[in-house]
Amino acid sequence: MPSFPRDFLWGASTAAHQVEGNNVNSNWWVKEHAAQTHVVEPSGDAMDSYHRYREDMKLLADAGLNSYRFSVEWARIEPERGFVSRAELDHYKRMIDTAREFGLEPVVTLMHFTVPRWMQDSGFWRAADAPDLFARYTEMVLPILDGVRYVCTINEPNIAAMLAGGEDAANLVAYGLPNPDLGVADALLESHRRSREVLSSVNGLKSGWTVATQAFHSTGEPGADEKLYEYGYPRDDWYLEQSAGNDFVGVQAYTRTFIGPEGPRPRASDAEKTLTGWEYFPAALELGVRSAWELSGNVPIMVTENGIATADDSRRVDYTDAALRGLQSAMADGVEVLGYQHWSALDNFEWASGFAPTFGLISVDRETFERTPKPSLAWLGEIARRGSLN
Repeated sequence: MPSFPRDFLWGASTAAHQVEGNNVNSNWWVKEHAAQTHVVEPSGDAMDSYHRYREDMKLLADAGLNSYRFSVEWARIEPERGFVSRAELDHYKRMIDTAREFGLEPVVTLMHFTVPRWMQDSGFWRAADAPDLFARYTEMVLPILDGVRYVCTINEPNIAAMLAGGEDAANLVAYGLPNPDLGVADALLESHRRSREVLSSVNGLKSGWTVATQAFHSTGEPGADEKLYEYGYPRDDWYLEQSAGNDFVGVQAYTRTFIGPEGPRPRASDAEKTLTGWEYFPAALELGVRSAWELSGNVPIMVTENGIATADDSRRVDYTDAALRGLQSAMADGVEVLGYQHWSALDNFEWASGFAPTFGLISVDRETFERTPKPSLAWLGEIARRGSLN
Protein backbone atom coordinates (compact mmCIF):
# COMPACT_ATOMS: atom_id res chain seq x y z
CA MET A 1 0.00 0.00 0.00
CA PRO A 2 1.22 3.58 -0.67
CA SER A 3 2.38 5.52 2.35
CA PHE A 4 0.56 8.44 3.92
CA PRO A 5 2.44 11.79 3.94
CA ARG A 6 5.20 12.06 6.56
CA ASP A 7 3.47 15.05 8.20
CA PHE A 8 0.04 13.34 8.28
CA LEU A 9 -1.77 13.80 11.59
CA TRP A 10 -2.86 10.55 13.20
CA GLY A 11 -5.02 11.07 16.25
CA ALA A 12 -8.26 10.65 18.14
CA SER A 13 -11.03 13.05 19.15
CA THR A 14 -13.03 13.91 22.24
CA ALA A 15 -15.52 16.64 23.15
CA ALA A 16 -15.43 18.44 26.48
CA HIS A 17 -18.98 17.74 27.63
CA GLN A 18 -18.72 14.09 26.67
CA VAL A 19 -15.59 13.34 28.69
CA GLU A 20 -14.88 16.08 31.26
CA GLY A 21 -17.75 15.64 33.68
CA ASN A 22 -19.74 18.13 35.74
CA ASN A 23 -20.21 20.83 33.13
CA VAL A 24 -22.98 22.26 35.29
CA ASN A 25 -23.19 25.61 33.47
CA SER A 26 -23.83 23.95 30.09
CA ASN A 27 -27.20 23.97 28.34
CA TRP A 28 -26.85 20.20 27.95
CA TRP A 29 -26.56 19.76 31.71
CA VAL A 30 -29.92 21.54 31.98
CA LYS A 31 -31.38 19.29 29.27
CA GLU A 32 -30.12 16.15 31.01
CA HIS A 33 -31.85 17.09 34.27
CA ALA A 34 -35.10 18.46 32.85
CA ALA A 35 -38.29 16.79 34.11
CA GLN A 36 -39.30 15.25 30.76
CA THR A 37 -35.92 14.85 29.12
CA HIS A 38 -35.25 12.40 26.29
CA VAL A 39 -31.70 11.91 27.60
CA VAL A 40 -31.50 8.38 29.01
CA GLU A 41 -29.02 9.31 31.77
CA PRO A 42 -27.07 12.41 32.84
CA SER A 43 -23.43 12.93 31.99
CA GLY A 44 -22.44 13.31 35.66
CA ASP A 45 -18.72 12.75 36.13
CA ALA A 46 -18.48 11.47 32.54
CA MET A 47 -14.92 10.08 32.17
CA ASP A 48 -13.45 12.66 34.59
CA SER A 49 -11.09 13.77 31.85
CA TYR A 50 -11.16 17.27 33.26
CA HIS A 51 -8.74 15.91 35.86
CA ARG A 52 -7.29 12.95 33.94
CA TYR A 53 -6.51 14.51 30.56
CA ARG A 54 -2.77 13.98 31.06
CA GLU A 55 -3.26 10.23 31.42
CA ASP A 56 -5.50 10.17 28.35
CA MET A 57 -2.98 12.03 26.21
CA LYS A 58 -0.11 9.84 27.35
CA LEU A 59 -2.01 6.70 26.33
CA LEU A 60 -2.55 8.11 22.84
CA ALA A 61 1.08 9.20 22.48
CA ASP A 62 2.48 5.94 23.86
CA ALA A 63 0.44 4.03 21.29
CA GLY A 64 2.07 6.00 18.46
CA LEU A 65 -0.48 8.72 17.62
CA ASN A 66 0.80 12.23 16.97
CA SER A 67 -2.29 14.43 17.40
CA TYR A 68 -5.31 14.90 19.65
CA ARG A 69 -8.51 16.78 18.87
CA PHE A 70 -10.35 18.13 21.92
CA SER A 71 -12.72 20.97 22.67
CA VAL A 72 -12.64 23.84 25.13
CA GLU A 73 -15.88 24.44 27.00
CA TRP A 74 -17.57 27.82 26.55
CA ALA A 75 -19.74 27.21 29.63
CA ARG A 76 -16.62 26.91 31.80
CA ILE A 77 -14.76 29.83 30.25
CA GLU A 78 -17.76 32.21 30.38
CA PRO A 79 -20.08 30.73 33.06
CA GLU A 80 -21.97 34.04 33.33
CA ARG A 81 -22.41 36.51 30.53
CA GLY A 82 -19.40 38.81 30.41
CA PHE A 83 -17.42 37.00 33.13
CA VAL A 84 -14.20 35.35 31.93
CA SER A 85 -12.74 32.59 34.07
CA ARG A 86 -8.97 32.98 33.91
CA ALA A 87 -8.61 29.73 35.84
CA GLU A 88 -10.48 27.82 33.14
CA LEU A 89 -8.47 29.46 30.36
CA ASP A 90 -5.35 28.40 32.21
CA HIS A 91 -6.72 24.85 32.50
CA TYR A 92 -7.14 24.59 28.73
CA LYS A 93 -3.76 26.20 28.16
CA ARG A 94 -2.27 23.40 30.28
CA MET A 95 -4.07 20.87 28.09
CA ILE A 96 -2.53 22.41 24.97
CA ASP A 97 0.91 22.43 26.60
CA THR A 98 0.51 18.83 27.76
CA ALA A 99 -0.39 17.68 24.26
CA ARG A 100 2.78 19.28 22.95
CA GLU A 101 4.81 17.74 25.79
CA PHE A 102 3.72 14.30 24.62
CA GLY A 103 4.34 15.08 20.95
CA LEU A 104 0.64 15.41 20.10
CA GLU A 105 -0.46 18.16 17.72
CA PRO A 106 -3.42 19.86 19.49
CA VAL A 107 -6.46 20.29 17.23
CA VAL A 108 -8.73 22.57 19.26
CA THR A 109 -12.50 22.87 18.82
CA LEU A 110 -14.15 26.01 20.19
CA MET A 111 -17.76 24.81 20.32
CA HIS A 112 -18.80 21.15 20.28
CA PHE A 113 -22.63 21.44 20.51
CA THR A 114 -22.80 22.88 24.04
CA VAL A 115 -23.21 26.55 25.00
CA PRO A 116 -23.52 28.27 28.39
CA ARG A 117 -26.98 28.05 29.91
CA TRP A 118 -27.20 31.86 29.91
CA MET A 119 -26.73 31.84 26.13
CA GLN A 120 -29.50 29.26 25.74
CA ASP A 121 -31.79 31.37 27.94
CA SER A 122 -31.07 34.56 25.98
CA GLY A 123 -32.18 33.07 22.65
CA PHE A 124 -29.56 30.47 21.73
CA TRP A 125 -28.46 30.73 18.07
CA ARG A 126 -31.71 32.58 17.30
CA ALA A 127 -30.57 35.61 19.31
CA ALA A 128 -29.73 38.62 17.16
CA ASP A 129 -26.35 39.00 18.88
CA ALA A 130 -25.35 35.30 18.69
CA PRO A 131 -22.52 35.95 16.16
CA ASP A 132 -21.26 38.82 18.33
CA LEU A 133 -21.24 36.57 21.38
CA PHE A 134 -19.33 33.82 19.59
CA ALA A 135 -16.79 36.28 18.21
CA ARG A 136 -16.30 37.67 21.72
CA TYR A 137 -15.88 34.14 23.09
CA THR A 138 -13.24 33.48 20.41
CA GLU A 139 -11.40 36.61 21.57
CA MET A 140 -11.48 35.22 25.13
CA VAL A 141 -9.81 31.99 24.00
CA LEU A 142 -7.33 33.67 21.67
CA PRO A 143 -4.51 34.16 24.25
CA ILE A 144 -4.14 30.41 24.85
CA LEU A 145 -3.95 29.53 21.13
CA ASP A 146 -0.45 30.84 20.50
CA GLY A 147 1.36 28.20 18.46
CA VAL A 148 -1.78 26.12 17.83
CA ARG A 149 -1.95 25.25 14.12
CA TYR A 150 -5.52 23.96 13.73
CA VAL A 151 -8.74 25.29 15.28
CA CYS A 152 -12.24 24.03 14.51
CA THR A 153 -14.73 26.83 15.17
CA ILE A 154 -18.07 25.00 15.28
CA ASN A 155 -18.65 21.26 15.39
CA GLU A 156 -21.28 19.91 12.99
CA PRO A 157 -23.34 23.05 12.37
CA ASN A 158 -25.63 21.01 10.13
CA ILE A 159 -26.58 18.75 13.04
CA ALA A 160 -26.93 21.79 15.31
CA ALA A 161 -29.39 23.38 12.86
CA MET A 162 -31.39 20.14 12.68
CA LEU A 163 -31.49 19.89 16.48
CA ALA A 164 -32.82 23.45 16.52
CA GLY A 165 -35.39 22.40 13.93
CA GLY A 166 -36.85 19.82 16.26
CA GLU A 167 -34.61 16.78 15.92
CA ASP A 168 -34.74 14.35 18.83
CA ALA A 169 -31.16 14.17 20.06
CA ALA A 170 -31.59 10.44 20.67
CA ASN A 171 -31.48 9.99 16.89
CA LEU A 172 -28.68 12.16 15.43
CA VAL A 173 -28.66 10.09 12.25
CA ALA A 174 -29.84 10.87 8.76
CA TYR A 175 -33.06 8.82 8.65
CA GLY A 176 -36.10 10.89 9.58
CA LEU A 177 -34.31 14.16 10.33
CA PRO A 178 -36.64 17.18 10.40
CA ASN A 179 -36.07 20.27 8.34
CA PRO A 180 -33.15 22.25 9.75
CA ASP A 181 -33.83 25.68 11.19
CA LEU A 182 -32.41 27.78 8.36
CA GLY A 183 -32.25 30.87 10.55
CA VAL A 184 -30.02 28.99 12.95
CA ALA A 185 -27.94 27.73 10.01
CA ASP A 186 -27.37 31.32 8.88
CA ALA A 187 -26.46 32.39 12.43
CA LEU A 188 -23.98 29.54 12.74
CA LEU A 189 -22.38 30.48 9.42
CA GLU A 190 -22.05 34.13 10.45
CA SER A 191 -20.67 33.05 13.86
CA HIS A 192 -18.14 30.83 12.12
CA ARG A 193 -17.03 33.64 9.83
CA ARG A 194 -16.75 36.13 12.68
CA SER A 195 -14.73 33.62 14.68
CA ARG A 196 -12.38 33.04 11.77
CA GLU A 197 -11.81 36.79 11.49
CA VAL A 198 -10.64 36.82 15.11
CA LEU A 199 -8.49 33.72 14.67
CA SER A 200 -6.80 35.16 11.60
CA SER A 201 -4.84 37.47 13.90
CA VAL A 202 -2.82 34.50 15.17
CA ASN A 203 0.21 33.87 13.00
CA GLY A 204 0.24 30.39 11.47
CA LEU A 205 -3.19 29.36 12.76
CA LYS A 206 -5.54 27.60 10.33
CA SER A 207 -9.29 27.44 10.97
CA GLY A 208 -12.40 25.75 9.63
CA TRP A 209 -15.59 24.13 10.84
CA THR A 210 -16.52 20.44 10.84
CA VAL A 211 -19.43 18.95 8.89
CA ALA A 212 -21.26 15.67 9.44
CA THR A 213 -21.22 14.24 5.92
CA GLN A 214 -24.05 11.77 5.64
CA ALA A 215 -23.56 9.75 2.43
CA PHE A 216 -27.08 10.16 1.10
CA HIS A 217 -27.79 7.60 -1.65
CA SER A 218 -30.55 7.73 -4.26
CA THR A 219 -32.48 4.49 -4.66
CA GLY A 220 -32.62 5.20 -8.40
CA GLU A 221 -36.43 5.11 -8.52
CA PRO A 222 -38.32 7.79 -10.46
CA GLY A 223 -38.21 10.98 -8.42
CA ALA A 224 -35.51 9.73 -6.03
CA ASP A 225 -32.71 11.87 -7.48
CA GLU A 226 -34.82 15.01 -7.15
CA LYS A 227 -35.75 14.10 -3.58
CA LEU A 228 -32.09 13.39 -2.80
CA TYR A 229 -31.15 16.96 -3.71
CA GLU A 230 -34.15 18.48 -1.94
CA TYR A 231 -33.41 16.52 1.23
CA GLY A 232 -29.63 16.46 1.21
CA TYR A 233 -28.68 19.98 0.15
CA PRO A 234 -29.85 21.86 3.29
CA ARG A 235 -28.61 19.06 5.57
CA ASP A 236 -25.14 18.49 4.13
CA ASP A 237 -24.01 20.03 0.83
CA TRP A 238 -24.78 23.68 1.73
CA TYR A 239 -22.34 23.53 4.64
CA LEU A 240 -19.62 22.08 2.47
CA GLU A 241 -20.16 24.78 -0.13
CA GLN A 242 -19.92 27.44 2.59
CA SER A 243 -16.50 26.02 3.53
CA ALA A 244 -15.01 27.53 0.38
CA GLY A 245 -12.13 29.81 1.27
CA ASN A 246 -11.55 28.25 4.70
CA ASP A 247 -8.11 26.96 5.64
CA PHE A 248 -9.53 23.45 5.98
CA VAL A 249 -12.87 21.68 6.45
CA GLY A 250 -13.44 18.91 8.97
CA VAL A 251 -15.21 15.79 7.69
CA GLN A 252 -17.10 13.57 10.11
CA ALA A 253 -18.46 10.37 8.59
CA TYR A 254 -20.08 7.23 9.99
CA THR A 255 -22.91 5.74 7.92
CA ARG A 256 -25.27 6.23 4.96
CA THR A 257 -28.98 6.76 4.26
CA PHE A 258 -30.96 5.82 1.15
CA ILE A 259 -33.36 8.41 -0.25
CA GLY A 260 -36.39 7.26 -2.23
CA PRO A 261 -39.00 9.42 -3.99
CA GLU A 262 -40.84 9.72 -0.65
CA GLY A 263 -37.70 10.66 1.31
CA PRO A 264 -35.24 8.91 3.61
CA ARG A 265 -35.68 5.21 4.32
CA PRO A 266 -34.79 3.22 7.43
CA ARG A 267 -31.72 1.01 7.44
CA ALA A 268 -32.31 -2.25 5.60
CA SER A 269 -33.31 -4.99 8.03
CA ASP A 270 -30.54 -7.30 6.85
CA ALA A 271 -27.76 -4.66 7.10
CA GLU A 272 -25.23 -4.94 9.90
CA LYS A 273 -25.92 -2.25 12.47
CA THR A 274 -23.84 -0.59 15.16
CA LEU A 275 -24.77 0.13 18.78
CA THR A 276 -26.30 3.42 17.65
CA GLY A 277 -28.54 1.59 15.18
CA TRP A 278 -26.63 2.97 12.19
CA GLU A 279 -25.67 0.85 9.21
CA TYR A 280 -22.11 -0.46 9.27
CA PHE A 281 -20.74 1.39 6.25
CA PRO A 282 -17.02 2.28 6.28
CA ALA A 283 -17.19 3.69 2.73
CA ALA A 284 -18.96 6.72 4.25
CA LEU A 285 -15.57 8.29 4.93
CA GLU A 286 -14.30 8.20 1.35
CA LEU A 287 -17.64 9.49 0.06
CA GLY A 288 -17.67 12.32 2.59
CA VAL A 289 -14.11 13.35 1.86
CA ARG A 290 -14.63 13.37 -1.91
CA SER A 291 -17.86 15.36 -1.52
CA ALA A 292 -16.22 17.92 0.77
CA TRP A 293 -13.28 18.34 -1.61
CA GLU A 294 -15.54 18.91 -4.62
CA LEU A 295 -18.20 21.13 -3.03
CA SER A 296 -15.75 23.34 -1.12
CA GLY A 297 -13.68 24.04 -4.21
CA ASN A 298 -10.71 21.91 -3.10
CA VAL A 299 -10.31 23.13 0.46
CA PRO A 300 -7.90 20.81 2.36
CA ILE A 301 -9.65 18.13 4.41
CA MET A 302 -9.12 17.14 8.03
CA VAL A 303 -10.95 13.96 9.03
CA THR A 304 -12.10 15.14 12.45
CA GLU A 305 -14.34 12.17 13.31
CA ASN A 306 -14.76 8.64 12.00
CA GLY A 307 -15.50 5.50 13.96
CA ILE A 308 -18.05 2.94 15.06
CA ALA A 309 -20.06 2.20 18.19
CA THR A 310 -19.45 -1.47 18.93
CA ALA A 311 -18.69 -3.82 21.80
CA ASP A 312 -16.59 -5.96 19.41
CA ASP A 313 -13.23 -4.25 19.05
CA SER A 314 -12.26 -6.46 16.12
CA ARG A 315 -15.14 -4.90 14.16
CA ARG A 316 -13.77 -1.46 15.07
CA VAL A 317 -10.46 -2.47 13.50
CA ASP A 318 -12.20 -3.88 10.42
CA TYR A 319 -14.34 -0.76 9.99
CA THR A 320 -11.42 1.63 10.43
CA ASP A 321 -9.16 -0.37 8.10
CA ALA A 322 -11.77 -0.22 5.34
CA ALA A 323 -12.40 3.48 5.98
CA LEU A 324 -8.69 4.28 5.78
CA ARG A 325 -8.30 2.36 2.52
CA GLY A 326 -11.12 4.45 1.07
CA LEU A 327 -9.44 7.60 2.38
CA GLN A 328 -6.19 6.56 0.76
CA SER A 329 -8.00 6.02 -2.54
CA ALA A 330 -9.34 9.58 -2.43
CA MET A 331 -5.87 10.91 -1.62
CA ALA A 332 -4.41 8.97 -4.55
CA ASP A 333 -6.85 10.86 -6.78
CA GLY A 334 -5.49 14.18 -5.57
CA VAL A 335 -7.68 15.02 -2.56
CA GLU A 336 -5.54 16.86 0.02
CA VAL A 337 -6.06 15.32 3.46
CA LEU A 338 -4.22 16.75 6.47
CA GLY A 339 -4.98 14.07 9.02
CA TYR A 340 -7.29 11.46 10.52
CA GLN A 341 -8.83 11.88 13.99
CA HIS A 342 -10.64 8.73 15.13
CA TRP A 343 -13.88 9.05 17.10
CA SER A 344 -13.29 8.60 19.82
CA ALA A 345 -10.30 8.40 22.11
CA LEU A 346 -12.46 7.19 25.01
CA ASP A 347 -15.75 5.43 25.52
CA ASN A 348 -17.81 8.43 26.59
CA PHE A 349 -21.16 10.12 27.10
CA GLU A 350 -22.98 9.92 23.76
CA TRP A 351 -25.52 12.69 24.28
CA ALA A 352 -29.13 11.46 24.55
CA SER A 353 -28.00 7.82 24.25
CA GLY A 354 -25.96 7.99 27.44
CA PHE A 355 -22.93 5.78 27.97
CA ALA A 356 -24.16 2.63 26.17
CA PRO A 357 -22.72 3.26 22.66
CA THR A 358 -18.98 2.59 22.96
CA PHE A 359 -16.91 4.37 20.28
CA GLY A 360 -13.62 4.51 22.17
CA LEU A 361 -10.12 3.24 21.51
CA ILE A 362 -9.84 3.23 25.33
CA SER A 363 -12.43 1.86 27.74
CA VAL A 364 -13.11 3.58 31.06
CA ASP A 365 -14.37 2.02 34.30
CA ARG A 366 -17.06 4.47 35.39
CA GLU A 367 -16.63 3.58 39.06
CA THR A 368 -12.84 3.90 39.30
CA PHE A 369 -12.13 5.81 36.04
CA GLU A 370 -9.40 3.28 35.25
CA ARG A 371 -8.39 3.49 31.58
CA THR A 372 -7.83 0.31 29.56
CA PRO A 373 -6.51 0.67 26.00
CA LYS A 374 -8.22 -1.61 23.51
CA PRO A 375 -6.34 -3.56 20.84
CA SER A 376 -7.70 -1.08 18.27
CA LEU A 377 -5.59 1.70 19.83
CA ALA A 378 -2.37 -0.29 19.40
CA TRP A 379 -3.43 -1.21 15.86
CA LEU A 380 -4.06 2.43 14.87
CA GLY A 381 -0.90 3.56 16.62
CA GLU A 382 1.17 1.08 14.63
CA ILE A 383 -0.29 2.42 11.37
CA ALA A 384 0.63 5.93 12.54
CA ARG A 385 4.22 4.87 13.34
CA ARG A 386 4.61 3.09 10.03
CA GLY A 387 2.70 5.65 7.96
CA SER A 388 0.96 2.97 5.89
CA LEU A 389 -1.63 0.22 6.09
CA ASN A 390 -0.72 -3.45 6.05
